[in-house]
Amino acid sequence: MHRILTPLTSAVTYSRWLHMFIPAAAASLWFFISDQLWMPLLFAVPVGLIPAMRLEEGLQAQLLLTPSERGQPDASISVASSTSWAERWRTVLWLELRLLISAAAIMALWLPVASIELALSVTGRPPGGLVEGMDPHWWNALLAPLPIVPLLVLVVLGGRVSTAAARWLLGPSPTDRLSVLEELTEQLLERNRMARELHDSIGHALTVAVVQAGAARAANDPAFTERALAAIEETGRDALEDLERVLRVLRESGTPVSRRPTLGEAKRLLDSARSSGAKVDARVTGDLGLVPAPVSREGYRILQESLTNVLRHAGPVPIRVSILVADGRLELEVVNPLSGTAGLPGSGSGLRGMRERAALLGGKARMESREGDWRVRVSLPLDGIRWSDALHRSSGR
Repeated sequence: MHRILTPLTSAVTYSRWLHMFIPAAAASLWFFISDQLWMPLLFAVPVGLIPAMRLEEGLQAQLLLTPSERGQPDASISVASSTSWAERWRTVLWLELRLLISAAAIMALWLPVASIELALSVTGRPPGGLVEGMDPHWWNALLAPLPIVPLLVLVVLGGRVSTAAARWLLGPSPTDRLSVLEELTEQLLERNRMARELHDSIGHALTVAVVQAGAARAANDPAFTERALAAIEETGRDALEDLERVLRVLRESGTPVSRRPTLGEAKRLLDSARSSGAKVDARVTGDLGLVPAPVSREGYRILQESLTNVLRHAGPVPIRVSILVADGRLELEVVNPLSGTAGLPGSGSGLRGMRERAALLGGKARMESREGDWRVRVSLPLDGIRWSDALHRSSGR
């Protein structure tokens, strides 16, 4: 009994009760015309076949039956017009059930009437309605609250039955659920991508700033210090632009992603590493203009993270960078000697992010220690990408 009475303190219980009475109010107009009670059930068939009726019923059901789910993309009751005959016939069945449930709710109103009749019978008036035939007596006042108990049970259970029926008949179709799942997946992928963007961009800027500041302090050369400060300023400005771009997307849903750097701007990364004291030997073979934009953007971030790892773990050591565009693939390699005082950068979110970027493009990324060198090798296909429109937008096109 406690489990049944507890919902009586919830507002949704009474909004569901109101939902059950709405069809009766509409059907009552027919009773001024005819006493054929089955006609509203027949009339519900053509009405339910109207595509917009499913939208109207879904809005009403969400508002009164499941208000906590209102506006949620994964709501259990769909808010959309019918797109197939199966959905139209499910709407028809829903309208028929609503009429029957509403009729039961109207019948339940005789229960409080019975309580009133029992209370009035104390005065000697013969009770009518459901308690017709009972003798008027003073102890009828003790029986008066009893019809209220099944009424309260019907209020709670009727609302739950209506909600379950709405979720069954007005709930999203498998196609709708798949669309919602795809949308949520795309949002998650976009957030993961932005997290990698921030990690690579901000991590690179902070690493360059730390290395530059340390080198400037050790050099004790005003000219070198001036160049180091200029490099820190430029790298910090680029990082702030990346940060503002990502935050703008997070703050404003639907905001188009601004332009992201590509491998055509790799010189900026190489110059930043050189200004940190590292000797960078870079070799570019092939036409970078042939590299598709998504591959070029991810290749830029992989190169950025590779150089960041070198400066962070090995310091300003000689670095060999090779970028090759040939045979329908982009081959990127970054090699540096291992520092005797630093551990191997064999784990962490940076390396994991590079592997994820390569995997999303159908490529491979390998990181290994060989012959005293740390090597990052990435191979990305140029013609194996099949982007949906949503992924095109999330990639910054």
